[in-house]
Amino acid sequence: MLSLPAWKCPEWTLNASLVNTSSPEFIEEWQKRIRELQGAVMVASCVQMLVGFSGLIGFLMRYIGPLTIAPTIALVALPLFESAGNDAGIHWGISALTIFLIVLFSQYLKNVMVPVPVYGREKKCHISKFNLFQVFPVLLALCLSWLFCFVLTVTNTLPKSPTAYGYLARTDTKGSVLSQAPWFRFPYPGQWGLPTISLAGVFGIIAGVISSMVESVGDYHACARLVGAPPPPKHAINRGIGIEGLGCLLAGAWGTGNGTTSYSENVGALGITRVGSRMVIVTAGCVLLLMGMFGKIGAAFATIPTPVIGGMFLVMFGVISAVGISNLQYVDMNSSRNLFVFGFSIYCGLAIPNWVNENPEKLQTGVLQLDQVIQVLLTTGMFVGGFLGFVLDNTIPGTLEERGLLAWSQIQEDSEETVKASKVYGLPWGIGTKFCTSSCTRVLPFWPRLDHRGHEMGVSQLTLCSQTPSGKNLWGVTETKM
Repeated sequence: MLSLPAWKCPEWTLNASLVNTSSPEFIEEWQKRIRELQGAVMVASCVQMLVGFSGLIGFLMRYIGPLTIAPTIALVALPLFESAGNDAGIHWGISALTIFLIVLFSQYLKNVMVPVPVYGREKKCHISKFNLFQVFPVLLALCLSWLFCFVLTVTNTLPKSPTAYGYLARTDTKGSVLSQAPWFRFPYPGQWGLPTISLAGVFGIIAGVISSMVESVGDYHACARLVGAPPPPKHAINRGIGIEGLGCLLAGAWGTGNGTTSYSENVGALGITRVGSRMVIVTAGCVLLLMGMFGKIGAAFATIPTPVIGGMFLVMFGVISAVGISNLQYVDMNSSRNLFVFGFSIYCGLAIPNWVNENPEKLQTGVLQLDQVIQVLLTTGMFVGGFLGFVLDNTIPGTLEERGLLAWSQIQEDSEETVKASKVYGLPWGIGTKFCTSSCTRVLPFWPRLDHRGHEMGVSQLTLCSQTPSGKNLWGVTETKM
């Protein structure tokens, strides 16, 4: 959206060393762009909430199979190889150290139990063994690499010249961010002014929302696979997409400059840490809230050297690509049809966005809104690959078994009815099972499914059932439900 001619930054703002960032002119230049993004994100988020809470995304799931999900997830990470490589190339030694530590902790030492002091009600203070390396491989690797860079900075082993190779591996290159950050700041809705709404902006962000929803559906399945949970049932997918839309609405109101979505990099982190507890996410959210209010704490993370981040991304992006391709296990990959659908979708998802980015002037139709939608869609590799996979998979003749839809649908049906799925994807605090169990809630597409007796689907019951000699059930007698 910001790459369009109407919103390109003025020439006088491009040289950061010559700009007074506290001047009213400069502040207005970036705040009016934030306000435009706010309005577009808030309107587009309403579309996403409608698609999720109405059950439309769950309805479309019958047409979305592995050949749509696989290229969508794989193309989240594959186009980022240049960015990750450039960050790691700032100092390949530091990047290699980060990669080595992540692989060492997450793969080789994951089963090593580390004794740690623990306090309990019964045993009080005692020593217990804990899978430290399995739970915190990325955090440990980042901290050790960061500490190593700090030592090299203090001893002036790393070059001081900004043009020298390895300069950005120093920990003091972004010291101004930490010094200028306020100690305390409370963000609030409309902090940049009243959001503005334009048709071009809304259409552009809606295109991004479509890509986000396609990716999120794939993320849900990838996340479930990595943590050993059953595949998400339709009501959970509907609820997830709707809640993501609600998150985008709040992000737009607060003026964060972005929307919220299932972050594929975090799915990659799950593959490394093997920790899928939602309480971890809730705790992390509380920590981020505090970091957002205490500016110094959040700014401290900006001092992490670029090659450390690049090394981490190389590992995570590789995991994400593998997770996407793993969805093909349900598909007959000996079929030339499926090889064509997947191969063509992946290749076009890489080639088309690259060409559009290099030749944006060749897609000018004269209609600003249409130009923006086309540019956003065609420069999003996961949308291009996912869309082609969706169209080709549903139009080229093939059996359900060949397309993987037979196994896919069976997994979905099993997920709807298992006890484990009801525990994983049910609402918390007994909502839907003990509270709010009226007949009105049962028709909501995002509500957990209940059987005709009011029990949550997946809760097994064992009862006796009498039958007549002809094999018919007696009236008023309950059936055995396994």
